[in-house]
Amino acid sequence: MNRPLRIALLSYRSKPHSGGQGVYVRHLSRELAARGHLVEVFSGQPYPDLDEGPVLREVPSLDLYRDDDPFRTPRLAEFRDWADAVEVAMMWGGAFPEPLTFSVRALRALRARPGDFDIVHDNQGLGYGMLGLRRLGLPLVTSIHHPITVDRRLDLDGRNWRERLSKRRWYGFVRMQGRVARRAGPLITVSSSSKNDICRDFHTNPDNVYIVPLGVDTRLFHPRRGEPRVPGRIVTVTSADSPLKGLSTLLRAVAKLATERDTHLVVVGTPSAATRQQVTQLALDSRVRFASGLPDAEYAKLLASAEVAVIPSMYEGFSLPAVEHMASGTPLIASRAGALPEVTGDAALLVTPGDAEELAAALRSLLDEPESRAALAARGLARVRERFAWPAVAAATEALYRKVINGETGC
Repeated sequence: MNRPLRIALLSYRSKPHSGGQGVYVRHLSRELAARGHLVEVFSGQPYPDLDEGPVLREVPSLDLYRDDDPFRTPRLAEFRDWADAVEVAMMWGGAFPEPLTFSVRALRALRARPGDFDIVHDNQGLGYGMLGLRRLGLPLVTSIHHPITVDRRLDLDGRNWRERLSKRRWYGFVRMQGRVARRAGPLITVSSSSKNDICRDFHTNPDNVYIVPLGVDTRLFHPRRGEPRVPGRIVTVTSADSPLKGLSTLLRAVAKLATERDTHLVVVGTPSAATRQQVTQLALDSRVRFASGLPDAEYAKLLASAEVAVIPSMYEGFSLPAVEHMASGTPLIASRAGALPEVTGDAALLVTPGDAEELAAALRSLLDEPESRAALAARGLARVRERFAWPAVAAATEALYRKVINGETGC
């Protein structure tokens, strides 16, 4: 019988709601603990919400990007060491420091506890500090849900030279992530689409990349029998207000619908000033509501209250919200982009990313056809039952851990 493992699960930031990293850490850590393993989650701010079983070890940064005070300048008394100074200097220079500085702090925390862990699992960080684990003799597995090179390409597209220069500085950490990905050991990703992108952009060996799809908590996400859906309600979940998520396209599509019918959009996420301005320019102030920081039960209930859900992204490496929508029995429209066709199969109406006219037509069609909505919802529920479950994700991840510990991966 395999003995329980001592697992250090690392996440440089773990926003609990409307973000893939915090959701992944929470559910994977819970299911690994349920399998009898000792799991400690090392995370920077925002910290995850963990279930009973795993233990949270806070690895505090200076929290320079907190929602209520982004890009803040910390007081001198807040500085603790050189990593804090690097974090602030990189931010002032327009770069994003958290993957690097978290990796340094996490390495320091693990170095202080020799012999306490059998394996380290880095979730999306890929900072240089992770390479120091080799000197500690600690096996390492790294999750890459998708390479940030994709975000960078989409974010640079269509910008003037000053904006492109600023964005290139922000995405400077991507070069580090590619270097670490090639040297860190086995990689886990969530779809064939993401594997292809990782191998292409980070120049990694395909034999070193393992696919483990993500799961959904069907105890939380499920249809609400006896609770009618809100007529005309459309819902979308966005973890970041960026071109990658396609929210601007969805707003334009909703504006077209708003001229002909009583419909409204609920956006789970925090909008930027530019997004709020677009809402006003499109005369959608009374038709669009933003919701952030929802408790899990309220978030799940919201997803199950809509007549239609939309994932309008320009790219997704997997999309947990897509699976959550399907598990909620909510008919789904998704972009024909990244891993979305792979994840949704025949359980979503697929549209061209960035095409507001096509998206508006798809919304109009589903809102007008209860039979089509019911058919999509049924296919979504069946697909979730067949393919996506967190216990299976934990079992597959554990199997890879044991291969790495036993030296069976060739890495």
